[in-house]
Amino acid sequence: MTLEFETIAAISTPPGEGAIGIVRLSGEQAIEIADRVYKSGSKALAEQKSHTIHYGHIENPKTNETIDEVMVSVMREPRTFTREDVVEINCHGGITSVNQVLQCVLQNGARLAEPGEFTKRAFLNGRIDLSQAEAVMDLIRAKTDRAMHVALKQLDGNLSHLIRNLRVDILDTLAQVEVNIDYPEYDDVEEMTSKLLIEKAKLVKASIQLLLETASQGKILREGLATAIIGRPNVGKSSLLNYLLDEEKAIVTDIAGTTRDVIEEYISVKGVPLKLVDTAGIRETEDIIERIGVERSRQALSDADLVLLVFNQSEPLTIEDKALIEATSQHHRIIILNKMDLPNKLDLTELETLVDQESIVKTSILSKSGVDVLEKKIADLFFTGQTGERDATYVSNVRHIALLNDAEEALDEVINGVEAGMPVDLIQIDMTRCWDLLGEITGDSVQDELLTQLFSQFCLGK
Repeated sequence: MTLEFETIAAISTPPGEGAIGIVRLSGEQAIEIADRVYKSGSKALAEQKSHTIHYGHIENPKTNETIDEVMVSVMREPRTFTREDVVEINCHGGITSVNQVLQCVLQNGARLAEPGEFTKRAFLNGRIDLSQAEAVMDLIRAKTDRAMHVALKQLDGNLSHLIRNLRVDILDTLAQVEVNIDYPEYDDVEEMTSKLLIEKAKLVKASIQLLLETASQGKILREGLATAIIGRPNVGKSSLLNYLLDEEKAIVTDIAGTTRDVIEEYISVKGVPLKLVDTAGIRETEDIIERIGVERSRQALSDADLVLLVFNQSEPLTIEDKALIEATSQHHRIIILNKMDLPNKLDLTELETLVDQESIVKTSILSKSGVDVLEKKIADLFFTGQTGERDATYVSNVRHIALLNDAEEALDEVINGVEAGMPVDLIQIDMTRCWDLLGEITGDSVQDELLTQLFSQFCLGK
């Protein structure tokens, strides 16, 4: 049974010019409102079967002015995204035509949807849980095929199923504890109940730890790996960026200091999304503009998950090179010896005393050699050469990770409490807290303020 809300409408396609633009309506009066503005030579939309599409025109009923030629889809509840009646008006994708269609339906009874309100209604009407709702936004924002697949698995309910099974196990244990306390059949009921609690706490904790083991990879797939390309001027940083992007994004010259600012772009390397940051060459300079670029490069370095430290192997190591080695020593990093097409003047033996030999990759961007080895090393560094089993369930959402960590801590309190001989009724409190925390992931126990905050991050037509 769906809840009763006002009928809402919004543009559900990206702004700008396109072949088709879609105005979506959802609510009890969606079909009725659409009928007020839809004109055709056939039956009214209210008389059409569900999940059918119809040709006609959108007209302003006050002026009888034709706004656009359209195809209108009619979908009746409950077999819709929101579990409400839904109408989608497919019009021409120009900015003006789509906006005029939207204004027309708003003037005839619909209300403009809030950000994420369609998905929020799907959650409130029980079609999806909260983790699936969040997966919708992950799917929209996915930057690689692998990230999209992870979001789809979560949207299909993989994570929800695991979490709900854990909550059922906890609830069954709590119920058994209550029975043991209220109707003791044995003298050692306290010991038996404590044993039951600690066994279940350890089992649930093990399951949570398995999920958390995927968190770092899942977060990378969801948000991308902040990757800073660092080095002295004119070692080939911009050339590397252009090669990885397969376009001339950064200006490349023989003049040191050409790159004055930070350039950011997303790419996929063997399924790993990288937020590539090409930085200004780091060196001491009197040029004010270049100095600002160098400071931004240092900031990009401090924020990076991965550093690609580029050296020109046709030059000896400099004091600045060694300073960069020291500055990046605490980061995940790959050392790139570029310009291998030129005579070697860099002392490799000296370099290997400063960095891990396994982290070194030799490239020549000019002759397009060695970059495939670099890409494999990036995947090896974070995903052991692959992005995990395709059907694995990844935890990628920061909110979910925090809740799982809190749930694990609650289970630690249960285990510590049993081992310390605390009363069972006090230990139950921590077990119940774990159950509540897991429920916040799926939305089974969640505050209205959190829902408002989460769905406000969605785009308007979703």
